[in-house]
Amino acid sequence: MLINKIKIEITGISTVGKYNCSNTFSTKDTICINSNKKNTFTTAIKMASFDCGNKIMTKDLQGTVKAQKFPNSIVSITDVKPNGKNYKCKLNFIVTDKTLKYNDFILYNSDNTIQGKLNLKFSDLELVPPTKMAGLIKVKDDIVINFILYKN
Repeated sequence: MLINKIKIEITGISTVGKYNCSNTFSTKDTICINSNKKNTFTTAIKMASFDCGNKIMTKDLQGTVKAQKFPNSIVSITDVKPNGKNYKCKLNFIVTDKTLKYNDFILYNSDNTIQGKLNLKFSDLELVPPTKMAGLIKVKDDIVINFILYKN
C-alpha cells in the first residue's frame, strides 16, 4: 500500500467551543500488510506546522506541547494486519518526552484513506491544557487525535 500524504488533526473543546488544529504534509512511503518486509511506517510530525485557524490558539497549542523543546512528535505504526475490511496494528506515539503504546490500534480503511483515532487527555502526556483571560477560557483535558494516511 502506497502512502503519499498524511494529515494529523487534534480536536477538542474549550469553554468557547470546539477547536480543530491540523497539519498536512506530503510523504512517500509503502506499508506491506501481513509481511515481515516493510511492515513499519514511521514519520516525524513538525509541531510548529500545526494550524488551528486562529493565531492565538495555534500559539497556545505549540506552547502546550512544548514545540520549542520538542519540535517533532513521532508516529510509528508496525505489525499491520488485516482486520475484516480494516487493519489492526501496533502504534507508538511520542509527544514531548512521553511514549504512548497501543497494541491493537484500529486503522479504518476507505477508498483513498486509512485513518485511526486516538482519544486521550493532555494529562496522559503530563501536559496542562491552556487557559486564557485568568481562567475564563479553558481547554478541556480530553483531546482526539486523528491520523489520516492518504493512499496513492
